Amino acid sequence: MKPLEGRIALVAGATRGAGRGIAMMLGEAGATVYCTGRSVRGRPATGTRPETIEETAELVSARGGRGIAVRVDHTVEAEVAELFERLKREQGRLDVLVNDVWGGDELTDFGQPFWKLSPEKGRLMLDRGIYSHILTSRYAVPLMLERDRGLIVEITDGDSFGYRGNLFYDLVKLSVIRLAFSMAWELRRHPITSLAVTPGFLRSEAMLEGFGVTEANWRDATAKDPHFIASETPFYVGRAVAALAADPNVAKKAGRVFSSWQLAKEYGFKDVDGRQPDWGEYFQKTFGRSYSLADEAAYATWSNGLMEIAYPDWPKE
Repeated sequence: MKPLEGRIALVAGATRGAGRGIAMMLGEAGATVYCTGRSVRGRPATGTRPETIEETAELVSARGGRGIAVRVDHTVEAEVAELFERLKREQGRLDVLVNDVWGGDELTDFGQPFWKLSPEKGRLMLDRGIYSHILTSRYAVPLMLERDRGLIVEITDGDSFGYRGNLFYDLVKLSVIRLAFSMAWELRRHPITSLAVTPGFLRSEAMLEGFGVTEANWRDATAKDPHFIASETPFYVGRAVAALAADPNVAKKAGRVFSSWQLAKEYGFKDVDGRQPDWGEYFQKTFGRSYSLADEAAYATWSNGLMEIAYPDWPKE
């Protein structure tokens, strides 16, 4: 039996990149995966990208799970509410929610100071990257509470305080880490776990296309960017999320942020190409040590009483 056989998962923002990789790996582990997003066949929603939620659902099924595509704009409350009404009708439950809605690539002007950025683009990025996550979780948790169990995973970019190249982008990616923490605090008396996960240097469809390579010859891109040698496929973070979903002790990770490379070592999985890339170690050797929120979050959750209240046996040292 597969570890997630019989589980119901929702990947919000499953069209491409990390979201697609996560959906496929949850399917590989046996889950039924609802794949949501705005891009459907014949109606792309993000620039000229060709990927659709129908394709993702088909790839989930091809991996051994059951993929179900549902077109949803996660910034529109009525659409989000209808999604969870459908989930309740069709499944009567939700075990895993992955908040990966983004849609901000075409809005991000990296390298520009905030006083030169478009306020309109910035507000749209906040709506898509933060508000959509809050709205989706707000409707997901009542369904989880009916069975008093569940896992919420916030997908971010980076596990440190390091600046991420654009004020709005930086704010979004740090905010969802804090969102995972805040939800964990408010869920502390329920067996529903909220945490955040980051991939490393992601070899997404857009990244491969930008470098003019495919997954078959991705190493050729190191001629343009030598750091690409430490990159990972979207399946790597997908296997990280699947491992968390299958972990009966995942509640001990509540409120914290974890990386794909950190979880790979803990759970013993590898990327689909057989590698076990470690972007954190590569970054430290190449650029110097960064201040990791992984350690900070572990301390903060204990010091403010979250772990002490929720888990009496949480280690104090």
